[in-house]
Amino acid sequence: MDLLKESENVVLFKAKYEDMTVGEVLFSYNISGRLFRRLKKEKSIYLNGKTVKTKEKVNSGDIVSIVMEDEIDNTLPQDIPLSIVYEDYDLLVINKDPNIVVHPTKSHLEGTISNGISYYYKKNNIKKKIRFVNRLDMDTSGILIVAKNSFSHQQMAIQFEENSVEKKYLALVEGIVEMDEDIIDLPLGREEDKSIKKVVIEDGKKAITRYKVVERYKDATLLEVQIYTGRSHQIRVHLEHIGHPIIGDTLYNRPSPFIDRQALHAYYIGARHPRTNEKIQFQVPLPEDMKNLIENLKDPEII
Repeated sequence: MDLLKESENVVLFKAKYEDMTVGEVLFSYNISGRLFRRLKKEKSIYLNGKTVKTKEKVNSGDIVSIVMEDEIDNTLPQDIPLSIVYEDYDLLVINKDPNIVVHPTKSHLEGTISNGISYYYKKNNIKKKIRFVNRLDMDTSGILIVAKNSFSHQQMAIQFEENSVEKKYLALVEGIVEMDEDIIDLPLGREEDKSIKKVVIEDGKKAITRYKVVERYKDATLLEVQIYTGRSHQIRVHLEHIGHPIIGDTLYNRPSPFIDRQALHAYYIGARHPRTNEKIQFQVPLPEDMKNLIENLKDPEII
């Protein structure tokens, strides 16, 4: 393995200043303490291609490299089609279909996105664990980012925690939204201790949602929605609270005869690449069921 060349398992970091230690170089690139300790324990940190103690001093321009060994993933592989938007050493970006669970649960042990990724990894000899950077509800479609190693997962997680990732959705809601755009800044909490349902509540967690009207129909509106926080069910609860619940949302609204899930689609994500720090943007089109819903909403016979 060439420890001075970028690869699937090797990430390089250039020392920016004199008189830094190897550890300080890694911390300057936002390596977490947890990942640093693991790499140190596994003796997977190198200076200019040679094993080194993390307290050793570096010169400006020296190369510190970390090695992430192959991993074993125990997820059941199943041949589930994946719509792959982008892939490199660090990221796998998927356009998730509606009505499929992201990862196995007690009620969905098989037939999940995780099972499909496991199959794809084994087919392509990718020896990595499955690490989701973001999550989508079963009924929500759109962009799903998977980190292919612990480094990229940690780097992407920092961005999501700092709310520096641009997350935009398209939502079809009931009623005519009168304001062309607005910001909903209302805290969210659980309705009851054991309930999955969330509500606007005074002592809840801060949640900020911004919406813009894309198109108005007879008695419905297509919105572009951007979230600045990542609370569970945030968009669904905020829109229901202002009197415009998402069409087809059976938890916060009612079933629709024209779509069998909530009409919510994660269509855009903008972030920084975990390895290069360059701006990356992903955008996916509306799925067919939401396109069909729009056609029905445009029908003058539909009330």
